[in-house]
Amino acid sequence: MRGILAPSIGATCAAALALSLVPPATAAAARPAPTAEAATRAAVAAEPDVPGSTQSLPLRSLTRERASGAVLGLTPRAVRNFSLLGVVWDDPAAELHGRVQVRARSADTGTWSGWQDVETHNADHAADPGTAEDTSGRVRGATAPLWVGPSDAVEVQVVAESSQSSQEAGDGAAGARAGGGDEDSLPSGLRLELIDPGTADGAGDGTRTGAMSAEATAASAANDGLAPLGAAEIPALTREQTRRELLTPGGAGATGRAGATDPAEQQAKVYIGARPAIVTRSGWGADEGLREKTFKYTGKVGAAFVHHTATGNNYTCAQAPSVIRGIYRYHVGSMGWRDIGYNFLVDKCGKIYEGRAGGVAKPVLGAHTLGFNSDTTGVAVIGSYSSKKPSAAAVQGVARLTAWKLGLHGMDPKGKTYLTSGGGNLYQKGKKVRLNVISGHRDGFNTECPGGKLYSKLGSARTTAAGYQGR
Repeated sequence: MRGILAPSIGATCAAALALSLVPPATAAAARPAPTAEAATRAAVAAEPDVPGSTQSLPLRSLTRERASGAVLGLTPRAVRNFSLLGVVWDDPAAELHGRVQVRARSADTGTWSGWQDVETHNADHAADPGTAEDTSGRVRGATAPLWVGPSDAVEVQVVAESSQSSQEAGDGAAGARAGGGDEDSLPSGLRLELIDPGTADGAGDGTRTGAMSAEATAASAANDGLAPLGAAEIPALTREQTRRELLTPGGAGATGRAGATDPAEQQAKVYIGARPAIVTRSGWGADEGLREKTFKYTGKVGAAFVHHTATGNNYTCAQAPSVIRGIYRYHVGSMGWRDIGYNFLVDKCGKIYEGRAGGVAKPVLGAHTLGFNSDTTGVAVIGSYSSKKPSAAAVQGVARLTAWKLGLHGMDPKGKTYLTSGGGNLYQKGKKVRLNVISGHRDGFNTECPGGKLYSKLGSARTTAAGYQGR
């Protein structure tokens, strides 16, 4: 994802930071509002908090209210509690050329945050072109999600690229006057999505109370042989235990079949890292009723693509499951994907989480690297790493995970491999590309993901992972 530098906010917006939130009824009386906005405010005032839910608010013109040249957005308003947000639009092929900024009011302290940029370039994380997931008719364009923590009020502004250029050139007033035309350059159907991730021990719709649902049972059973049904974590093994499990007839192999018996396959699996502990979907509280019921698989896992979630770094490790539940709900409910896009996630403390359902030892088809989802796995470090260094624990977590996952398929983390492009902005469909076995997202797509600071650590991750494999 392309990082965006944060120029100063215009005087009017800066002044807004000092204003207290006007209660919805007072604001409606003080300023005439469109019918849609009035209905939205009335609904917010009438509805109680709903754990595990999404509020979707259409953005309206702010051209006459923002001397800084903002085109679309929402003025400060009270909303149901949420912790993660993003902006979506109708056409998944359309790009948002501009800047999205938000600020939120803490539900705990009642104080407003400063303005934060939302990463607008998110098309590089998606299902491959032409796949059933891509052509389902449910997919929307979207920014990256941003974690803001428990909040009960929000403000957002979207500045079209031409208005932004005018401001940076010192002609903010001219940009504001020309703002009406800028609205036409933005994607249609812009909406602010506010996500309450719910809790790990029960989804908002009640599907996880009492006995496990059929979907939850199936997701847990996909890890059969690695952990009991409904387990919160797949336990770690030593390297010797991992090798013994894979090479013993009847043991769980890379694709769920019996242990390797072919001599060449046995020799390849001499080099495999110890299986790390992995928090399951049940462990982080996935509401399995949200996703598609079936699982999709690819061939062997010949490479791992490393990402950052671009959700910001203002989360604690204890909040990581909530962040993942928020991303999951955003990917499925707001963006229209079949499941969370990543195969695995790693938090800043190095803890590893199961991502897309289908079994951590199996080659689950993800939606993480447009054009290169087949025969790969996607590992996302939770946070934004364009300007901030990832923790040593997070990089080590990537190394531990890839040493095991790639080892299941006999791949050397320090090696190179050939992958066939499914189509993207760097490589045309069908082109065979030679890439590192552990690559950054930007190696397969023209993007800043996983951020320069994390990308620079991939050499260390490759060496460490190879060492874990005994190479």
